[in-house]
Amino acid sequence: MRNRVDLIVYLVIAFGGAWLAAIPLWTQGLQSTALPLSLAAMQVSPTLGVLAVWSVTALRKDPAARRWARLTGLTFGDRPGRTIGYLAATWAGIPVLIAVVIAVSALFGVFPTDLAGLSGYRLAFPQGTHATAAVGTLTGIVVTTLFTSVTAFGEEWGWRGFLLPRLLPFGYGRAILTSGLIWGLWHAPLTLLGWNYPGLGPWAVLPFTVFCVVIGAVLGWLRLRTGSVWPAVIGHGALNAAVPTLYLVVSASGRLPDSLLGGVFGAIGLLAFGALGLALARVRPAAP
Repeated sequence: MRNRVDLIVYLVIAFGGAWLAAIPLWTQGLQSTALPLSLAAMQVSPTLGVLAVWSVTALRKDPAARRWARLTGLTFGDRPGRTIGYLAATWAGIPVLIAVVIAVSALFGVFPTDLAGLSGYRLAFPQGTHATAAVGTLTGIVVTTLFTSVTAFGEEWGWRGFLLPRLLPFGYGRAILTSGLIWGLWHAPLTLLGWNYPGLGPWAVLPFTVFCVVIGAVLGWLRLRTGSVWPAVIGHGALNAAVPTLYLVVSASGRLPDSLLGGVFGAIGLLAFGALGLALARVRPAAP
């Protein structure tokens, strides 16, 4: 895994696959019906990169090919029980932190909410009640995470499973920063179109790359602490499930949060996840 050729092969396939998958979006826009398929195809590209590197490693008859599952975090690490504990804590903790971010954003007036009338939720579900919203939220966080984690694995095996350990010889901080920057730039086929930042256009690349660095610090710490990619997979899946679920339930109809200040992808979210990443690194440093 130390050969530079491995890194080049991985990045070419991951980035090339992302751009190929996004071609329909560049011709039809983010409103294209091809969006779900393009997103799924993009998320597979890092895994294809890992498989390509494994193939190169095997062709070189490198002994590392036989230890590939362990080297890339497919096992549960040296202490499976602890890994499962971190996995469960991540599954519950990520949605809680997202809820806190939304609450703080609402307090500062940069995330319009309507908890009393549920106008945003009822726009999608006209017969919805507070009870159905509560059940939907719980389902979205607990059950939907299982489905979103399937596609999240496509990314996490590449970014946290392969790339992050590959960068560790440069130091923990630099590895986290560099892998986060690369991960953020990999999203460029989407963010150049304004993904997650309506109206911002190509400039969306900048804030979303910062977001990838800060959330990558949390997911990366989980990967290195446990020796397993699975807590990071669940963390990524929980993020992808909880954000749309919580946004739908609490948002005020017809009013969007300030994309640069409020919500998970705004400044408040960046501060929250950034603080968590720094706290994890200081209190319980990641294992080498």
